[in-house]
Amino acid sequence: MGDEGKNPSALTVRRQAPASVVPPPCLLVIFGASGDLTKRKLVPALYGLYREKLLPEAFAVLGVSRTPFSDDAFRDHLRDGSPETVDRASWDDFAERLFYQPGDIGDPQATRALGERIRAVAKDRGIPGNLIFYASVAPKFYAPLIRRIGEAGLSVPSEDLPGTRRVIIEKPFGHDLASARELSRVVSGVFPEDQVYRIDHYLGKETVQNILVFRFANGIFEPLWNRNFIDHVQITVAEEIGVEGRGDYFEEAGVVRDMIQNHLFQLLSNVAMEPPISLAADDVRDEKVKLMRSVEPVKEENVGEVCVRGQYAAGNVRGGAVPGYRAEKSVSPQSLVETYAAMRLTIDNWRWGGVPFYLRTGKRLAGRVSEIAIKFRPAPFLLFDSSVCGQLVSNYLVLNIQPQEGIFLKFGAKTPGPSICVEPVEFQFTYEQAFGVKSRPAYGRLLLDAMLGDATLFPRNDTVDISWSLLEPFLSRWKENPGRDLFFYPAGTWGPREADNLLFREGRQWREP
Repeated sequence: MGDEGKNPSALTVRRQAPASVVPPPCLLVIFGASGDLTKRKLVPALYGLYREKLLPEAFAVLGVSRTPFSDDAFRDHLRDGSPETVDRASWDDFAERLFYQPGDIGDPQATRALGERIRAVAKDRGIPGNLIFYASVAPKFYAPLIRRIGEAGLSVPSEDLPGTRRVIIEKPFGHDLASARELSRVVSGVFPEDQVYRIDHYLGKETVQNILVFRFANGIFEPLWNRNFIDHVQITVAEEIGVEGRGDYFEEAGVVRDMIQNHLFQLLSNVAMEPPISLAADDVRDEKVKLMRSVEPVKEENVGEVCVRGQYAAGNVRGGAVPGYRAEKSVSPQSLVETYAAMRLTIDNWRWGGVPFYLRTGKRLAGRVSEIAIKFRPAPFLLFDSSVCGQLVSNYLVLNIQPQEGIFLKFGAKTPGPSICVEPVEFQFTYEQAFGVKSRPAYGRLLLDAMLGDATLFPRNDTVDISWSLLEPFLSRWKENPGRDLFFYPAGTWGPREADNLLFREGRQWREP
């Protein structure tokens, strides 16, 4: 009889989920609260935490922006963005925690009024003074906003507002290395680093968090997680949608700044980092920094050999005609901004020496998928010569981040019958099938962590600095000649054909999700 039969309680203990920790009382002040992010992501995530009883009783949201909402109008505005399955009674109870303060943060008088309103809401909701500021504004307003918070004295505890202070900043954190360092200088002048939470919602997704558990809690895979067994790694973040009315932002950013500098580099560090000495925030982030420092820098003259950019032209997505990027609202008809990028990077350390990492991301591609695909080296084929039917394939391990969060292992198996025919098959694990529930929205997890003071999933300043440093040769090359390395691809495809050559010339090819 197995161990579970000898000790029935053991199975019960393993099935029992750990008790959820409710954060201490706090007031979340969201700047830019009339915008789309607050309505579609932040407040629905907070409402989900409320439904799960993960918010403290003494909790409130104070929205701030120039739109002249009243408290009730703000609540009605947010109600329109909540899930269709919302329970009216629970929503009404949750909405009592939502408040609004109109005003331009650049106006000193409005700033004074904001301070008074913060004190009033904190007193009304029984909040002792813990404040979290959320910068949900355009990136160009980050520095002025942080300065104004500091000038108003809101970034430090006071007699009538004691407790902690934290600030959450949305990506992109800077436009290039110089601007990122200047923004860090401004932020560090108001908030110490341990109070700064740079939010990357990809890090809140279950599969991303599960990478460390998958690697370091299982004895099967970690011994294989190196250059001896892995041929290469592909990281794909593909979207079917276009710029969705954000043409003005995208004209300034492009997909390299918008996606690779943060999302894809974070995925790269998670899958390739060394095991931390503990799961404490700085221990985990220390290993990510070490990994990013190990990424081999690319010389500007070699950028064209390791990177291909693309821009979507008119095409078809899911059977419907869609316009090209240059026809999108607020986009220049002669734009040379990339909506697609693929690059080949290498990591110069013992574990990964000689293993290429291929990163690609884009808009208006053939499907919506985010995944990390790890291709293992092929087994020797001496036992299976050309007379054997079927096709021998290399093993793939795929960490699927969206749309279906899970892990998939592809390997060869013999088909039924007298002949030895090999066909690829898959083992599949999904969160919904295994645990019977859908994973919590990424913003919900990250907001909860910020309230708890757990910075593990938030990039640290040195990580941001290194990521921009790695991209500096790329950005410098394209600034000098914006059309370099740029190719066009029809919407609804997997990107420009030129990107295939990054792998073809080494005898590899992109995995089709």
